[in-house]
Amino acid sequence: MAVIDLVMPKLGESIMEATILKWHKNPGDPVKMDETVLDIATDKVDSEVPSTAEGVIEEILYKVNDVVPVGAVIAKVRTGASEPARPYNPPPPQPQQARETRQEPVHHNGNAKPSSNGNKFYSPLVLNIAASEGVSMTELETIPGTGNEGRVTKKDILEYVSRKKGGRAQVHTAPSFNREQESVEIERSSNLPTTYTGNVEVIEMDRMRKLIAKHMVDSKHTSAHVTSFTEADVTNMVMWREKIKKEFEKRENEKITFTPLFIECIIRCIKKYPWLNSSIDGDKLIVKKDINIGMATALPSGNLIVPVIRNAEQLNLVGLTKQVNSLAIAARNNKLRPDDTQGGTFTVTNVGSFGSLMGTPIINQPQVAILAVGAIKKRPVVIETDQGDSIAIRHMMFLSLSYDHRIIDGALGATFLNAVAKEFENFNVNRDL
Repeated sequence: MAVIDLVMPKLGESIMEATILKWHKNPGDPVKMDETVLDIATDKVDSEVPSTAEGVIEEILYKVNDVVPVGAVIAKVRTGASEPARPYNPPPPQPQQARETRQEPVHHNGNAKPSSNGNKFYSPLVLNIAASEGVSMTELETIPGTGNEGRVTKKDILEYVSRKKGGRAQVHTAPSFNREQESVEIERSSNLPTTYTGNVEVIEMDRMRKLIAKHMVDSKHTSAHVTSFTEADVTNMVMWREKIKKEFEKRENEKITFTPLFIECIIRCIKKYPWLNSSIDGDKLIVKKDINIGMATALPSGNLIVPVIRNAEQLNLVGLTKQVNSLAIAARNNKLRPDDTQGGTFTVTNVGSFGSLMGTPIINQPQVAILAVGAIKKRPVVIETDQGDSIAIRHMMFLSLSYDHRIIDGALGATFLNAVAKEFENFNVNRDL
């Protein structure tokens, strides 16, 4: 009999830890080689962890929601003889877990008692009133409470403030809240339950939506967002795809969408304007020589994720098509690996796939630009020819580029965007597969 350690696998070059979402096995359960033992999550992707041995789960070392570093032993698998598994005793918090625990909001229930150090429990409302009226913690402790188990109520603190302003209360001059204590009390008050009027449904955000919300707000706080717009006549591109799509699928066993065509054109423009393929580190501009294109993709939940085509500049149209399709299928089936979303240098989002004409996308940090392509619509437009102007029905598309104005000025942003539009318009309708 042997006991094999199941460790948190390496999840990508820059991923150092993961959160446990769900255990599929309990101590004493049999497990086969490569059978899923647990689900984990990084900051973007959920993944399954398979067993590296066949046997019986001997011990589980972390609980759901624990944050575990890469390489840490998360469970033990007993192989060989069928000796009863040891009972599961939850482990003490690891250092990383302890840090995560301290970050959680502090909650008290209505039956909270004074703590062992003699400090009473005060509701967030009472603490807010005390802070706004300049009442120190020392003063609070001298106020007689009329609430349950002698707690200070809103009425008690307001009466004390009234007496204090009228000169009828003894004021203690002890220091007010220190910064650490004040931050804790502010955090408590921010977690006060909110009441909603009318007929409403309250839905808790899922983990992915919370992460997306945080990334979007962080990006707005990091980059000085500017968005430029233009339109492109993509008739040649539409006609060429329509002409070759059946032959392409028959030959390559892949369906060709517009996305790899867009990416091919964008890569050519990035090579001309490399600052669009960069990031900012303090006062330094880090220009990336590899072009790793992120493509915003919908998950089954409706949330968006951005898998990355690495070294896209080295791929031809067939290679780009296969990469686009492979990543899109993996996203739709929740099969993306954590490394699939890392290392992007420029992002493309197709808002047109949802029917939008245009959008103002938010930069995917630490990149400095993101391009949105809108829906392709037939419109009458003026065509300039040697014989004069004429009106024709053309396939038109709006493009929008959001960029970080800290490093990309309007001239560069607009020049790059118009270069992309020209690449779309000048697509060779007679090109070979």
